[in-house]
Amino acid sequence: METLLDLSDRLYLDVLDFAHSTPHWFQWLAEVWTELGLLLFGALFLAGWWRSRTGASGAMAVAFLAPLATAFGYVVSEALKSLIDEERPCRAVAGAPAALIDCPAYGDWSFPSNHSAIAGAAAVALALSWRGIVWLTVPMAILMAFSRVFVGVHYPHDVTAGLLLGGLVAFLFMRAARRPMTALVETARSSRSAAVVWCAGRGPATPAHASARPERRSRARHGAY
Repeated sequence: METLLDLSDRLYLDVLDFAHSTPHWFQWLAEVWTELGLLLFGALFLAGWWRSRTGASGAMAVAFLAPLATAFGYVVSEALKSLIDEERPCRAVAGAPAALIDCPAYGDWSFPSNHSAIAGAAAVALALSWRGIVWLTVPMAILMAFSRVFVGVHYPHDVTAGLLLGGLVAFLFMRAARRPMTALVETARSSRSAAVVWCAGRGPATPAHASARPERRSRARHGAY
């Protein structure tokens, strides 16, 4: 274990040295991304919900579950962080260059990375609810995790654990909650409240002539009077 931690220390120093060698505009982009990049996942949650309003109940269910699974991933990460009092590398690593952003206050522990856990959970949750988007969400999550080391506030093992933890928690949450959420969506779609139906969506549109076919067939079978 000590060997792995030593390797993480060296990688942290290498990444931070690289960060200080990049242009100021690139450092600025990294600082913006590490703080605001999670908002893009929020925008994707909204887009996923909107596109599922005309889809099957199961599709809307996983669209609803995606942000909830991400929030649960954060809760688990934060609970684990409170049990493992690992100091931030921006204070603990001797001889390290200054972090690009302010080092979090003492007591805001380092392991695991909450940003990375949220990103990992969001990437998996969105991939499960929106087919094909994994090619966007996974690189976004990895970039978020790397940015936390780049700006100097996390070790590489912090962000790796965060990504894996968030992704696993989101997967298990989505799998466990999909069936009851689907039943809830079906109930909401049959609600008399217009607001509830609007939020849950009306589901796939049914052609007007489709509902008339059973009636015509019934008349043909029993005869018209």
